[in-house]
Amino acid sequence: MADLSNFDPNSVGNPNNNIFGLPFTEEDARLVILPIPWEVTVSYNAGTARAPDHIFTASLQVDLFDPEYKDAWKQGFFMRSPDKKILMKSDYLRKEAELYIHYISQGEPVENNKFMCKTLKEINQGSLFLNDWVYEQTKALMAKGKLVALLGGDHSTPFGFFKAIADHYDDFGILQIDAHCDLRKAFEGFNYSHASIMYNALEQIPALKKLVQVGIRDYCEEELDYIHQSNGRVVTYFDRDIKHRQYEGETWKNIIDEIINHLPQQVFISFDIDGLDPKLCPHTGTPVQGGFETEQIFYLLHAIHRAGKKIIGFDLNEVGVSPNEWDENVGARVLYKLCNLLTASHPNNG
Repeated sequence: MADLSNFDPNSVGNPNNNIFGLPFTEEDARLVILPIPWEVTVSYNAGTARAPDHIFTASLQVDLFDPEYKDAWKQGFFMRSPDKKILMKSDYLRKEAELYIHYISQGEPVENNKFMCKTLKEINQGSLFLNDWVYEQTKALMAKGKLVALLGGDHSTPFGFFKAIADHYDDFGILQIDAHCDLRKAFEGFNYSHASIMYNALEQIPALKKLVQVGIRDYCEEELDYIHQSNGRVVTYFDRDIKHRQYEGETWKNIIDEIINHLPQQVFISFDIDGLDPKLCPHTGTPVQGGFETEQIFYLLHAIHRAGKKIIGFDLNEVGVSPNEWDENVGARVLYKLCNLLTASHPNNG
């Protein structure tokens, strides 16, 4: 374990240390954050692939004291350096995807263009490669007894992590905080689009027994039909409905109690930053008006913990890169809260 005798948690964050200025190595740390610099299939604004580096820098400004999870950091958080080969592959395929998206947006049939057919095949193969890579990385970390978190990148990145979680746990649920359902089948022809992550998880991972979505406010009729036909496997709390219930006098606590009742005992948190009000994340890939304050979500997360649910992992995705580091600062604080929550959920080393 790391020697903390000379570490002052009240001092300025040391850039020579790791995430949040903490003096832990990967070996020492209880929780390992795996950054995934990937955003090949984003359909609007790019930039999220470089968010992990920027969040790391912003994390040095985060105060370590958390009154809800006091001294959780002492168990050790460590973030790996983003893999440069993954970033290079993302950059290359992202350029290909931009050309392809522009082409199909003109209404041109893909099958009539050999170059576009080749491009689509390359992108789908790249996504399969990433899924396998993330699966192997996260599975190996869990095999070492580590708590694991994933930091994107776009929201397609955690699919391999979901598969690794399914190898480790017989059944689990996902709490998805998001502006979007992500239930589209092969959106824009991309089999593993960021807009298809939850569809793919539900279709391919039987251990995923429940998906509870919170904050959804931008979706298509096909996704709504999928929810209605899921026989309760997908429960969606639309942002509009949450707000209308509050306008009519219901408390956020009452709604949260209802949300928690839908969750199974073992919960994975999939946090797309665009679930928040876009004033907090204006440079996210696809911002949508509405959404939550961070404290509303922190209250939800703490209530899940108090209810005795076990948090088994999390991903944080779609944080944008901004000129003034605003998005990254919000992202760093959300990341810290999630790290504290995950370690607090495993008081006896798993």
